[in-house]
Amino acid sequence: MGSAFGRTEQEKSLKQRSEPTKLNLDSDKLHDAALAELTGAGQLLELTELSKPWGSQPVFRNAPKTLGDYFAFMLQHADKTFLVFGEERYTFSEVWVLANRIASALQAVGIEKGDRVAIAMRNYPEWILAFMGISLAGGIVVPLNSWWKGVELQQAIDDSGSRFAFVDEERDARLADAGSSITRVVVRANTARREATDFEDFLQSAKDTPQSVDVDTDDDATIFYTSGSTSYPKGVVSTHRALTNTMLNYAAHGLAQQSIDRSLESHPSKPSRDEQPATLLTVPLFHVTGCHSIFMISVLIGRKIVLLEKWDAGKALAMIERERVTTFMGVPTMSRELTEHPAVEKYDISSLTEINAGGAARPEDHLRRLQARFPDLKPGMAYGLTETNGTGAVNSREGYLSQPQSTGRAMRPLAELAILDEDGTSKAGSGEGEIAVRSITLARGYWGKPEETAQAFQADGWFRTGDLGYLKDGYLTIVGRKKDMILRGGENIACQEVEAAMMADSQVMEACVFSVPDDRLGEAVRAVVYVQDASAFNEDQHRRLLESSLAAFKHPKVIVTVAEPLPRLGSGKIDKLTVKSEFSDAI
Repeated sequence: MGSAFGRTEQEKSLKQRSEPTKLNLDSDKLHDAALAELTGAGQLLELTELSKPWGSQPVFRNAPKTLGDYFAFMLQHADKTFLVFGEERYTFSEVWVLANRIASALQAVGIEKGDRVAIAMRNYPEWILAFMGISLAGGIVVPLNSWWKGVELQQAIDDSGSRFAFVDEERDARLADAGSSITRVVVRANTARREATDFEDFLQSAKDTPQSVDVDTDDDATIFYTSGSTSYPKGVVSTHRALTNTMLNYAAHGLAQQSIDRSLESHPSKPSRDEQPATLLTVPLFHVTGCHSIFMISVLIGRKIVLLEKWDAGKALAMIERERVTTFMGVPTMSRELTEHPAVEKYDISSLTEINAGGAARPEDHLRRLQARFPDLKPGMAYGLTETNGTGAVNSREGYLSQPQSTGRAMRPLAELAILDEDGTSKAGSGEGEIAVRSITLARGYWGKPEETAQAFQADGWFRTGDLGYLKDGYLTIVGRKKDMILRGGENIACQEVEAAMMADSQVMEACVFSVPDDRLGEAVRAVVYVQDASAFNEDQHRRLLESSLAAFKHPKVIVTVAEPLPRLGSGKIDKLTVKSEFSDAI
């Protein structure tokens, strides 16, 4: 299958039909045509149909059966660099060998098929090694939010029934202080910790090859925890089939776009297409963006991953130059800090071809600034959830530049989008409603929560996202969250609409809008904004700007300014609960 992920016959035929001068061709139609060729009969990405109670659903005929089978793609890039962390470098083959040793060591301590094994650490190479090793051993991977306190970590361990955990020194200390009794292996430990085993010692008893485990494609593979922006995090359970199809869906979408780029020769000045692709890991691996969109898809396409110990725009620029990074993905604030860094001109970042965002809306002003500074970069925006394994909508290239307020079209070939009424039926026309996603990539439900599963995962295959939006000409625009509305004097106010209006001000880097009690109107609008120079922020000028885009009743009663980025969840979304608890009483 690996040969399909180079320059394909489909790409060559598309190039023959498309002349570089025909840049006015409908890019969506070109993309659909390329997808149709890549997924047609006899192709390695061929689609077939899987019978479901509501009808048939597209799946990839040649998708690997399990994650273990999927990770074997690494051997096709054996000698290439896979992971870079500081001065450490690991090839694909080195990672494969280490992952198999971890699987063998897990089996030696009694981990069997279906056992849950947790990972709680920052973005170290061992995070990726542990994820692969657990999968190869037949276990279910349970990534935990490394920002959680010890009690929160233990709650998720108890909820998932995890028997074993891979942790770093800080997470080990938090669990120990919380009285955790789970068996732990500690990576990169400077001192010996209580009730834990050092990672190197753990590997001593391992064989090079683990025992074969009979895992079915519909067996559970992962339990990712939701961000918990409105309630306690829930464990989202996905099967091997959902995850392997997710990866091939990403690949099909990317190859189709790559075909168009090459056929139109839209970026001839960029590095040779034979150069190894490389990406920065700027977001947590415990969320599907970091795990799926960066780590796991890199296994398939032979992409180098450069891990940053923590986000710093200056260090990111240095690593882009040193490692010839080609793709950047992060929350919108990161791309703005990157492109507006005072030293950006000192670095050679000519290798960078794509700069993508997710986790939050990118203000149109940010996009225009990005394009003005780097006109050759191909921008993109994606929308997905833990429950969809990141699959949802994507907007890139010409579509994104022409409709920057939209998060794009359904991520084909597997995803469908719909707008639902309150009763869960599909909404006709172009009205607003709840966004729903249907795809074989969906999780099967919430761990141990049948009622919540039934509420969100409908019998007709649609997952109710809780986001509000509308579809126009196939393009999805999000207007807010069902639970993120302010009711002020009988008027509904979407927090996201107010946030977008506030971020149109070039002074504002981030905005978080929420409700506070109001004796007269029930609820009032409050905003916290991150500005780089709080002392220079002109609130009167900002409020005059809001007058041009928002009705007066939507304006914040109080605006609080801060000089540091707002706290975020693992998904990249602003942690509204934390912001609200900290600033609800601020004057």
